[in-house]
Amino acid sequence: MSKHMKPTLQQRQQMTGLERLSLRVSAMINHPLAQTQRWVVVHRLDTDGEAEWEEVMGLLAETPELDLAFNDDDTVTLRWSRSGLGTRDDLAVEQQVGKAAPF
Repeated sequence: MSKHMKPTLQQRQQMTGLERLSLRVSAMINHPLAQTQRWVVVHRLDTDGEAEWEEVMGLLAETPELDLAFNDDDTVTLRWSRSGLGTRDDLAVEQQVGKAAPF
């Protein structure tokens, strides 16, 4: 790598605690197993700050499609139901009936 292409310290940006926690929870929700079972348990790590944890849990609680259960062991179980549109099963049914997909 040439000298002019190396990033400087000013160009590098550190990820905030809120961003790290948000990405971790998002990855857990989007994991194929979680998508199949439609639930996931989120554990709070030692590196998750109180303010960041409260903010992410607050945002999740405001999401109408999610049900949150705060467990005794300080974990949070997120549950959701299958959405009405856009699932593979819905697309297969629509194609069999002859309707065009909604996208």
